[in-house]
Amino acid sequence: MTRQMSPPREAPVSASVAAEEAATAPLLNSPDGRAIRTASAARREFAALVGEFRRTLVLVPLVDDEAPLTGDHGGVRWIYAFTDESALARFATVRGDAAREWTYRRILGARLLDVAVPAAGVPCGVVVDAGSEEGVLLPPVSGVVPEAVAVRLDGDRGRFGNGDRDGEDRG
Repeated sequence: MTRQMSPPREAPVSASVAAEEAATAPLLNSPDGRAIRTASAARREFAALVGEFRRTLVLVPLVDDEAPLTGDHGGVRWIYAFTDESALARFATVRGDAAREWTYRRILGARLLDVAVPAAGVPCGVVVDAGSEEGVLLPPVSGVVPEAVAVRLDGDRGRFGNGDRDGEDRG
């Protein structure tokens, strides 16, 4: 069903809002202002991507003990997740494991972020479609993972230390 929208009407602007807009206009039209707008748009786009991931069933490869396949890098454990079997196959090929039989579980993205990430016990994020041009990192930060396990960007690592492994795959 298509709805026709009426043209937007301009709301009355108070004197204080008009004064604030006049004061900030030079900043917003400067190179710094364009960078602020670009960063703000990127944050909105990333939030939409995280929301879409949370609503999507993804494939999570499993290792022998039925744990998700992970890799550690930079003090963060990364859980590998794939949007479909062809993305997992590309990853296997890039890894040199194309001949291996891959066992995986379909998991809702929200469950991966809200249950599996906290269960890791170390800073943990999700890498989606590793080995492809469309790959995305969902880091262990506020707005992506539960606040209790998020690594804060102010340098405080929350309940986690710096991690003790780097560059290792678990699986």
